[in-house]
Amino acid sequence: MHNPSQNFLLGALPPAEFERLAAHLELVALPLGRVLYEPGGQLLHAYFPTTSIVSLHYVMESGASAETAGVGNEGVVGVSLFMGGDTTPSSAVVQTAGHAYRLPGRILQQEFNRGELAQRLLLRYTQALITQMTQTAACNRHHSVDQQLCRWLLLTADRVSTRELVITHELVASMLGVRREGITEAAGNLQSAGFISYRRGHITVLDRRGLESRACECYAVVKREIKRLLSDVQYPHELLPLRAPGANGVHRTPAAEADAAEMS
Repeated sequence: MHNPSQNFLLGALPPAEFERLAAHLELVALPLGRVLYEPGGQLLHAYFPTTSIVSLHYVMESGASAETAGVGNEGVVGVSLFMGGDTTPSSAVVQTAGHAYRLPGRILQQEFNRGELAQRLLLRYTQALITQMTQTAACNRHHSVDQQLCRWLLLTADRVSTRELVITHELVASMLGVRREGITEAAGNLQSAGFISYRRGHITVLDRRGLESRACECYAVVKREIKRLLSDVQYPHELLPLRAPGANGVHRTPAAEADAAEMS
């Protein structure tokens, strides 16, 4: 069963604020590799992941890219919508398939401008996101591929309900901005130590403590900051009345269908 409260930001809203958003939320299936927005593109929706993870990438003119941050059930994709800009130089790509709740950007902006708890939550989440981006930049510059891979695996595992991650070495390499051979060697080292096991397209975390012992301080810094800034109590909300999936796996409430018609 899907519930908006599976996303920590939505789950932390008081009932009155949540109800203003509930009628406009759409449960969206996000397959692996789906592009939510391109560099410089107009942002029309915000996405609140529940079981999916979205990777924010900076893409160079050469086409090379590297992950600047990941967004899972602790956050929202589309902070530019309420930070004063409707575009971003980065791209957002689904790293782990799953679901998210999609919200029209204008609805998020209206709620943000009310200046209530939603605004404070979104600003604190943005601070946590900036911390993650800053720490990722420092990690990629100063730490080994083994340490970077441990950090990435731990942050990813924190956002999913299973120890098995569906991911290829090629995709991990593109996330970290390193050569595939470097990821293969690092994964081999971690497998030899008994921390993970892997087969093509799958990595299973066997020993979290082992990964934490091998990781640099960057993982702990990011996790601690997310916990500090997003420590609000989650409120239980009833499951939204959702219709059968429409095109592209989208479930719409009646209000969301009206929003979609207006946006088109």
